Amino acid sequence: MIAVFVFGGTIAGGYFYLRLSLPQVSGEVEVAGIDGAVEILRDANGIPHIFARSERDVQFALGFVHAQDRLWQLEMNRRIASGRLAEILGPAALDTDRFLRTLGIRRVAEANLLRLDADSKKLLSAYAAGVNSFLRTKPVLPLEFWILGVQPEPWSEVDTAAWAKMMSWDLGGNWRSELLRLQLAPRLATSMIQEFFPPYPGDEQPKLPNLRDFYRLLEKEPAQISLLDSLGGASNSWVVSGTRTASGKPLLANDPHLGLSAPNIWYFAHLHAPGLEQIGATLPGVPGVILGRNDRIAWSATNTGPDVQDLYLEKLDGAGGYVAPDGHRPFRVVHETIKINGTPDVELNVRISRHGPIISDVLQRALDATPRGHALALAWTALDEDDVSLGAFLKLARARNWKEFVDATRSLSVPQQNLSYADVDGNIGFIAPAKIPIRKRENDLHGLAPAPGWDARYDWAGFVPFDELPHAFNPPSGKIVTANHKVVPPGYRYAITFEWDVPYRASRIDELVESVRKHDRSSFERMQADVVSFAARALLPRMVAIQGSSAEASEVLKWLATWDGAMSADRPEPLIYTAWIRELDRAIYADELGPLFRGAWHSRSLFLDDVLSDRNAESRWCDDINTPRLETCDEILATSLEKALQDLRKRYGKDANTWKWGQAHEARLRHRPFSRSAWLRGYFDITAPSPGDGYTINRGDMDFSDESEPFSNRHASSLRAIYDLGDPEASRFIMPGGQSGNPFSPHHHDLMPLWARGDYVPMTTDRAKLEGAQRLVLKPAS
Repeated sequence: MIAVFVFGGTIAGGYFYLRLSLPQVSGEVEVAGIDGAVEILRDANGIPHIFARSERDVQFALGFVHAQDRLWQLEMNRRIASGRLAEILGPAALDTDRFLRTLGIRRVAEANLLRLDADSKKLLSAYAAGVNSFLRTKPVLPLEFWILGVQPEPWSEVDTAAWAKMMSWDLGGNWRSELLRLQLAPRLATSMIQEFFPPYPGDEQPKLPNLRDFYRLLEKEPAQISLLDSLGGASNSWVVSGTRTASGKPLLANDPHLGLSAPNIWYFAHLHAPGLEQIGATLPGVPGVILGRNDRIAWSATNTGPDVQDLYLEKLDGAGGYVAPDGHRPFRVVHETIKINGTPDVELNVRISRHGPIISDVLQRALDATPRGHALALAWTALDEDDVSLGAFLKLARARNWKEFVDATRSLSVPQQNLSYADVDGNIGFIAPAKIPIRKRENDLHGLAPAPGWDARYDWAGFVPFDELPHAFNPPSGKIVTANHKVVPPGYRYAITFEWDVPYRASRIDELVESVRKHDRSSFERMQADVVSFAARALLPRMVAIQGSSAEASEVLKWLATWDGAMSADRPEPLIYTAWIRELDRAIYADELGPLFRGAWHSRSLFLDDVLSDRNAESRWCDDINTPRLETCDEILATSLEKALQDLRKRYGKDANTWKWGQAHEARLRHRPFSRSAWLRGYFDITAPSPGDGYTINRGDMDFSDESEPFSNRHASSLRAIYDLGDPEASRFIMPGGQSGNPFSPHHHDLMPLWARGDYVPMTTDRAKLEGAQRLVLKPAS
């Protein structure tokens, strides 16, 4: 009995001690590094409103509150970007560290900082000082630090620059599809590879050489490649002019889609100083408001999805170097030491060619696909040492009009984003700034597959001139929609990419914009909550035309035949449809892809549509190449439906009437790294039922290859914002999760239910509306 009391007392004591890791949100704290007192008012949602006498002090305080609420996230961000995960996670993280060290995010960030303008450097320095000022208060550390035995290090300007660049990696991914084409070349005819990667609707497929012959030196069977992380950042944004609104002023909506994480990637904040009034989404680890509004303008971002990455096969010369168009060259070699928790250090020599780092040295699937006597290099615009994009993002929030906004983007190299704009004067616009490589006319691979690095035909020939990048200002239509679809007009002279996202979301947004004569905030809210899947509407007529091979199949076919394609959380039809699509994908291309299938297994609506409609005789994909008989698409549809129903019965019970899409499509905000632990994920992850699919405005994408949670919502709106330029104080936003990364905090997951049901919180900068807010004052140390 005494032992029980002792154990209980220990648990209780630990609980109350760890609650001390919650931040101080009222009173006064003396800190060194600020010029004057700074007030931090936290509203009912835990959003800090920072009032200071200078922009430098504002950014200092932002660093302070980021550290208060998201200290573990800062630690993980730093370690990911620097390739230092194995120091705390052990050998399991070694391969990730080897790849990230080879990629060289931190090395390039150090070089970029040297070229950053003086004003931006000062803000980065102030932000880092704010983080470190909090660390000097000797806080009780959040639980993750205790579990893993980690002590936070001082924050630096390089940490900020590296994490900002890591975001560019998350928003890219063309190299993965290039690698998959290389891996598929020995297995499939080039025509079938092209079918598997269908062109944007209405566009012609770029012609490629016979890839099997082109890579005839390939001798190795390719290994599995994971493409889920190549989804990058899908997003929606639309803006309408005052001719389309009840107020007569623009409305702007934005919901960037990113991988769901706990805590959220964003952190809401309001920054106020003389000449400065900004509110919106900040990025822990980085100063400033990244997406949001000031007192004059509002801006948003969606991923353009440009092709700014190319893979090159470097021919090894047998003497430790490689062959270039002008002869033999040595690799540049960078020595890295990787520390590993519990085991000896690992030494790594990073080889870098004229194109970029050699990823086949550290990525097994790249090595397996690379011909003997060659190495695979990655060229990526973000690895340029003259990249000063971080400074551009800091300047965006200070813009007062369209000209200043555009001027701020001139130094933005990566990532390319469709930046939409609206201002209180009634103007709307968009621009997609970045360094976009120009590929030579004689480049017959078009950046779609790894190119011979020794052949100058495949080298980049400069970049698209800034003034010729996609842009619009006050279009006659009074509307601008960007949803990762093709944003360049017919006849545009440059190839931004051949891999635009499918236009289902963009088409639905445009349809809803046109359906209302005068929009207001409420109509935009309804649009952001819309869950009609144009992909489902396109595929269903062909799918439900078959005969069911069982009574249950015949019954659900009747349900699906009358279903409108709305991926509603409380209905069984979305679940049945998605499970059917999952099995249909498996049946159609698992046999052709072989060991590559699992990594490429996700919804491919355009490809499925081409196959099921027998476009260009593509119904041949329905035949199982592993059997002697010729299977038809009707047979494959019927057997796939039966397998889907069998799987759903196993997962959710026998009665299909009780199945609910939201139950299966649970949005899970995954914690790094404890989401991988069965013991800890229930405490650190954040979940809620959710609607939508990968093609709805209210998006929720999945990983079909995850057998335990194939329908789980992994990739969705990381925030939603509606900016009203007729009444900026009535603007609103929301994000999944909460402001705090600490599970003990009441603001750890308080925003999750609001996000799940499509509600918002106010985006106010009016101090008079902050009565009753918790008030913390940072005072200069005497």
